[in-house]
Amino acid sequence: MSFGEQPAYLRVAGDLRQKIVDGVLPPHTRLPSQARIRQEYGVSDTVALEARKVLMAEGLVEGRSGSGTYVREKPVPRRIARVGYHSSVCSSPFRQEQTDERVKGTWESSSGQREAGLEVAARLRIPVGARVMRTRYLYRAEGEPSMLSTSWEPLEITGRTPVMLPEEGPLAGRGVVERMAAIDVVVDNVVEEVGARPGLAEEAMTLGGVPGHAVLVVSRTYFAGGRPVETADVVTLADRHRVTYHLPVK
Repeated sequence: MSFGEQPAYLRVAGDLRQKIVDGVLPPHTRLPSQARIRQEYGVSDTVALEARKVLMAEGLVEGRSGSGTYVREKPVPRRIARVGYHSSVCSSPFRQEQTDERVKGTWESSSGQREAGLEVAARLRIPVGARVMRTRYLYRAEGEPSMLSTSWEPLEITGRTPVMLPEEGPLAGRGVVERMAAIDVVVDNVVEEVGARPGLAEEAMTLGGVPGHAVLVVSRTYFAGGRPVETADVVTLADRHRVTYHLPVK
């Protein structure tokens, strides 16, 4: 194969992809059958099958048991606006992240004590096995699952205090900065890293996606005087969200 020459299955997949993008094959339309692809493009069954697999892996089509393969509805990406912490804004991190949305978000959460594993211990700079409070969130926008988040806080900081449980007590839902301030811990810095990876099956099922499709992961850690006081992973479907940063120029 010469440089720039595509394998037959990618050529077929590319043509079908363009038809989907151009609206020739609109959402909910049945994809041409394997036999139809074979005849139309003059390829083998193997090539036709591989082309369909490519489109499925890209999330453009989906299989329906006993019915065939159909073009998926293309989601309109939501913006996750990151503007930093402002005391004048409702201090829930989720609501700050949704500042550009007109529909109020809601969330469900559950908390429990755990022992820190290798990664969490490294991020919080605590010994492996140290006790942490893990809180899991499911965020909804317009009633639909939008984001998953898991946070960890070292109990050597929050244990036996009124803010030990992030979503219970006098400052429930008020966010890390206000909760830590209530126990005289001043958060002065936050670091975020944005990455992507294949989504886990349980993540896709909860968020309404397809296992293996890419998810965005925002890994966030709050610091107080250089000491990590909370770390979290926010997970959302990559084809449904864009992370937008509004950063002040000083």
